[in-house]
Amino acid sequence: MTFGEKLAYSRKQKKASQQELGKLSGISGDIIGKYERDEMKPSIETAKKLADALAVSLDYLVGDAELKVLDKKTLQRIEEIEKLPEEERKVIYKVIDSLLRDTKANQAYS
Repeated sequence: MTFGEKLAYSRKQKKASQQELGKLSGISGDIIGKYERDEMKPSIETAKKLADALAVSLDYLVGDAELKVLDKKTLQRIEEIEKLPEEERKVIYKVIDSLLRDTKANQAYS
């Protein structure tokens, strides 16, 4: 996805208009439209303002990753897990894996 596609996707996930995002970020809604259409590229400072307003990582908006939006709260949790000793991380990952497995199974049988 391009920067513009990721920006539009993230904005729509937040159910915000271009004008609303403009107010949150201090950037004109018309300029945001140009970014979304990939007619213009923002400076890194402007991209950071947009990422902050959307509560997504700057890396998501400007990087090559095709992952869904990873919000800042999720990133903070991952960072906290990474600071733990290896054995504790393994336990947390096993719990997460089992919850994901159970959720997928429930969805398959629904």
